[in-house]
Amino acid sequence: MNPLKRLAGDTAIYGLSTIVARLINYLLVAYHTRVLDRAQYGVFTEFYGYATFFLVLLTYGMETGFFRFATRSDQRPDTVFGTSLASLLVTSTLFFAVVALNISGFSEWMGYPGNRSYVLQMAAVLAIDAFTAIPFARLRSLRKAKVFALFKLLNVLFYVAVSVLFFTLLPPYFAQHPDSVLLRFFSPHADVGYIFTANLLSSLLSLLLLLPTIFNAKLSFSFALLKRMLVYSLPLLVAGLPGVANDYLDRVLFKHLYADPAFALDQLGVYGANAKLAALMVIFVQMFRYAAEPFFFSHAEKSDARPLFAQVMKYFVICAVFIFLLVSLNIDIFAYFTGKDFREGAAIVPVMLFANLLLGVVFNLSMWYKLSEKTKYAVYITLSGMLVTALVNVAFIPRYGYHAAAWAHFFSYAVMVAVSYAMGQKFYPIRYDLKSIGFYIFAGLGIYAIFALCRSLGWGLAPKLLLATVLLLAYLAVAFWRDGRPLLRRQTSEL
Repeated sequence: MNPLKRLAGDTAIYGLSTIVARLINYLLVAYHTRVLDRAQYGVFTEFYGYATFFLVLLTYGMETGFFRFATRSDQRPDTVFGTSLASLLVTSTLFFAVVALNISGFSEWMGYPGNRSYVLQMAAVLAIDAFTAIPFARLRSLRKAKVFALFKLLNVLFYVAVSVLFFTLLPPYFAQHPDSVLLRFFSPHADVGYIFTANLLSSLLSLLLLLPTIFNAKLSFSFALLKRMLVYSLPLLVAGLPGVANDYLDRVLFKHLYADPAFALDQLGVYGANAKLAALMVIFVQMFRYAAEPFFFSHAEKSDARPLFAQVMKYFVICAVFIFLLVSLNIDIFAYFTGKDFREGAAIVPVMLFANLLLGVVFNLSMWYKLSEKTKYAVYITLSGMLVTALVNVAFIPRYGYHAAAWAHFFSYAVMVAVSYAMGQKFYPIRYDLKSIGFYIFAGLGIYAIFALCRSLGWGLAPKLLLATVLLLAYLAVAFWRDGRPLLRRQTSEL
């Protein structure tokens, strides 16, 4: 089978579950921004900023290490699986034990001394999710994309259902039963803690679903292999931590950059809700990553690998620019996914969309250090981005608020693209079609500029939607004429 067609097929399978799950989550954003006030949603946004950082710490690059060693001819896949699984089991258990035994200190450090249950539940979620990262990776390595997609979809459906049930049923129940034993675990009023509990239950469901994947393998452990995997993976951890800090530093900084913490959480709630409107780009990058990572490793030794990777980059950009335009040109529709008190922040959505497009380009470029086993250079790339993020956030959030946070992502990822490309051309040169890539990026920005100009003239909703449709169709027509037809002809000739 044509490798690009195979990659597209796997991406479609991963993407179907991811799209459905994220669309459901989209609806959940609409629901949460209507049952929680802006400050409570700010707490939610801040906690998940911390959670992302700790999840990278707890997986310490082992997921990528698993793919690297599981595809090597000198390693038994079951030994790689067993070794990485045992390592994460030990570290995840130790993490939860340390947090549970020092819950007061952790709660005070995060600024929530009166909400220890928030911290404890999130610690349990992180420990479970870190451990299950390897079983999920094994499903991907075995190309069981349908099983992977089903488990991920069930996780999200369960999380959404439980979350909605909590917010719908618990407050009226507690109003009628003020002495209920459940009040030891839940707030009597709609509270962000309901979300954390729903997340914990959904993580436990994923663990149960993955038990057959774990126990059906012929598990074995090798200290020598663990050492080699850690040497490969730990630099990815060092790179991953500033990378996550780069992505989520703004969530943590908000409370420290405003004199009024309550106002900071209010603004953080608006920012977090509107940043999620860029979810379609995040979905696309995520589903592409699920399919592309094992794809890149499995083709690394082939003679046509580098030209193939260059093609992948070009088609990724074509699709990503389309998603940028789809959401940005229809922002008046997408804004309704948030409560009316949150819609004032919709102007940051195009910025966040394009920033995530650049992050997808960074992922494509990052394969050079993973394939050449020069993972230490990942540190320089992510540190360069984190430095930009920190400088822009600290300098401009006090004055421009969440608008500065959105632009910090854009500038940070742009710097990471430049640094990663320069290093990659030195150590693992790939001749990317820069002319075509640049054409599509600037075409997308030009189309958006035309639409923004017309929008500023006060056009009504119907004319704006009509213009958006015409511009999107024009982009698709040009993309098909330039790069769709040659791809179809090549595939037809191979049949």
